[in-house]
Parts: sequence; C-alpha cells; structure tokens
Amino acid sequence: MKAVQFQEIGGPEVLRYVDVAQPVPAEGEVRVRVAASAFSAADAGMRAGALPIPIVLPHVPGYDVSGTVDAVGAGVEGLTVGDTVIGFLPMERDGGAAEYVVAPADVLVPAPTSIPLADAAALPSVALTAWQALVDDGRLQAGQRLLVVGAGGVVGKYAVQLAKQLGAHVVATASPRSADAVWAAGADEVVDHTTTDLLDAVTEPVDVLLNLAPLDPAEFTRLVALVGDGGAVVSTTAWMPAPDDASRGVRSAVVFVLPNRDRLTRLVSLVDEGSLHVEVTRRIPLTALPALHAEAADGAIAGKVVVLP
Repeated sequence: MKAVQFQEIGGPEVLRYVDVAQPVPAEGEVRVRVAASAFSAADAGMRAGALPIPIVLPHVPGYDVSGTVDAVGAGVEGLTVGDTVIGFLPMERDGGAAEYVVAPADVLVPAPTSIPLADAAALPSVALTAWQALVDDGRLQAGQRLLVVGAGGVVGKYAVQLAKQLGAHVVATASPRSADAVWAAGADEVVDHTTTDLLDAVTEPVDVLLNLAPLDPAEFTRLVALVGDGGAVVSTTAWMPAPDDASRGVRSAVVFVLPNRDRLTRLVSLVDEGSLHVEVTRRIPLTALPALHAEAADGAIAGKVVVLP
C-alpha cells in the first residue's frame, strides 16, 4: 500500500511517499481503509522531534482519520467490516497518512452521516481539545462567561460553538480576517485584538479564560485579572505554563488532548444534529503531504486540511 512516512527525525524533506506492507489487525484492533487523514501541527512537531511522544521509526503521521472498517481482529465487538468510522489515533503509533491503518477498536466511533466521510477526519482531535479545555479543565457551566483568546483558529471556533451549546456567554478575540467566522460560530462579543486592549474591552469578569494564541507570558499573566474569583485559566500553549492567581482562587491548566470515545461519539451527534460545523479549508492528495509540511514550516496553516489517499 502507499503511505507517507519518515525514517529519521528532521525537516519536511525526511517525508517520503513509499510502498509499505499492508498492516494486519491484532487482537482488539481493526484495519481501516482510509478515506482521509487530517494534518495537524503536532504531526510536524513529531516529525521534527519537538514533541515528547515516543515513536518507532519509520513512522507514518496523521493521527486524525476517517474511513471504512476493512478487517477486524480477534475480540473486537461493536465494529464490523463495512462500518464507517472516525478516530483520534494513539500518537505514538502509525497514523492515517496511508491507504490503510490499523487502530485499537476502542478509539474509533461511527462517523457522522451528514457530511462526507473524508471531511469527518477534520473533527476528532481539534473538537476533543475544545471539549477537554471547556468541560474537563475549565468546568464551564450554563450561565457563565467565557473569554476565548485566539478564537479565529479551528479549535477556537469549535470552542465557541461548544460553549454556546453549554449555555455560556462567549467573548472572543479575533483579527478582522477571522471575525466573521467567529461571529458565525456563535460568539456573543468579538474583540479585534489587533486594535483593542482586552483589559479595556472586557468590562465584566469571566469565569473561564481559554487561551489558544501564542501570547507573550507577561501579557498572558496580565489577562488573569479578567477572570473572576474562583475561575479558571486554560491554555493549549503547551510550551509555557498557564498563569493562575491563588490569592483569588483562580486555578490554571494546560491542555494536552486525550482520546475519549464517549466524548467523540457526542461530538459526532452534534455534527449530525447540525449543532456543530466541521471546518475543512483544503483537501489535498497524499502525495502532496510533504509539501504541506514544508508550507507549515514557513508559517501556520490556516484552517483544517484533510489528506486523501
């Protein structure tokens, strides 16, 4: 089968489009005929050796995947050949940038039926990140106020949508380029961070501050003043700690996304109910994945890109 893999840690040039043996599912695993994988900055980070995730070389990237169950290992229940599925794959194992991938059955859930199967690969890790940040770490509840810093990215727009589902009031920052999309996601207030100081724009304390932007640490610490007593600061910027304020009971957490089958099943339900929009900005062939990594090395990739074998 065809796959993109790297045999050494390095820049985008280490990626190769190659022929590899088709994997065989072991006990508790299934093989998926890949409809699409999705590019993530974490894929580039693992390729470059920048993330502390143990992988075995050679390695196939692409831990978000959608496809059709093609073979079932011993002991698997609830999945049969022909089922359409999506999943957030274990990041230390080979991913979905290939024609087929073997995955633990317990990380896969039925795919949404209201969108193309390939596009569904864009959902798992980013939507799970937003859910984990808001619900698990932020403990956001109905009637509370949420501030999303950097809402114009993919995770930010999922966070806005999910927060509205939870019944929160959402204040979001966005540039003029992404403001319309953030309004469309359901934000109650949108602040242009390129022209406005948040400490002036946010006039009422928030219960949860979710940071998705590469803020200067001093600026991030300054924004904690916007969080009310007993609130929470949550961040996805894993390279620096999230500030807190113990004197006022403001706690902090840094999110590193974890697989969760029940939550992913709920997210699929929200998609099929029309309550959650899955963003796909580009669709590229598998042969173009090395070039996409090179593009990402020169600057952030806007939106979500799915990769078609």
